Amino acid sequence: MSDKISIRFFDDREVRAVWDEENSKWWFSVLDIVAALTESANPRKYWSVLKTRLKKEGNQLTTKCRQLKLVASDGKKYATDCFSQDDVMEVVKTIPSKKSMPFLDWFTYSDNTIDGQSKKKAYALFASSLIDEIEVGTTKGLQQIHAYLFGGLYDFAGQIRQKNISKDGFRFAMAKFLDNTLKQIESMPEDSFEQIADKYIEMNIAHPFMEGNGRSTRIWLDLIFKKRLKKCVDWSQIGKNDYMNAMKQSPKDSAKIKKLLKNAFTEEINSREMFMKGIDYSYYYEEN
Repeated sequence: MSDKISIRFFDDREVRAVWDEENSKWWFSVLDIVAALTESANPRKYWSVLKTRLKKEGNQLTTKCRQLKLVASDGKKYATDCFSQDDVMEVVKTIPSKKSMPFLDWFTYSDNTIDGQSKKKAYALFASSLIDEIEVGTTKGLQQIHAYLFGGLYDFAGQIRQKNISKDGFRFAMAKFLDNTLKQIESMPEDSFEQIADKYIEMNIAHPFMEGNGRSTRIWLDLIFKKRLKKCVDWSQIGKNDYMNAMKQSPKDSAKIKKLLKNAFTEEINSREMFMKGIDYSYYYEEN
């Protein structure tokens, strides 16, 4: 079994998956599916009872279940019942829930969107030679990341914006001053956690691209942390709402985002699984 993993989100709940290289298919955690559909306080017990009932009824679905090791919230791997993508729809049908149809609509949704295609490129970045060629902590390095993630998807991939933009009433750096602003950010020191976090916050305020700033800048930030501090962020430890609220406050008060980042530090800087998990969460933050 490959170490290629994915975390997807249904109604803000994790649905973990692992890639089967030999058979070219994804396997999904049935416990996560149960939790998403039933909101049971004990998904493991719910699934155990359901599995027993299905066996008594002679349902062959349980024979298609495989136990695979997936990373849990404590960071450890545990054997978890999983079903292939082909069988998940049958599993969902056995669980009485008003969420079944919305879940199936979500599960079968095509990844051939800009975000979906960009996310695939982000996954591939870890294994590509480009990741070692990216300039760390510079505007050019951020442009390299953005161009890789969105090349062929946006005609402005990797290009500094020429228009003013705002979000939720907050106006990002003025386009006509952006070149000077980016030079100032680039010259900011990176010798400590505080300095790197401040540089990240300033780059977020600058928002140099028309779209895709957050996804590109979080990778950019991790590359700085890896080079300077030999650490990176385990983004799965930072909730979406906590992150978004902290970033909104960061121009006036950076304490919350700094606390979130520091508490999520890990030394697993060369872990493919950590990188993939970071991509999953980074793209999840941007979902509406």
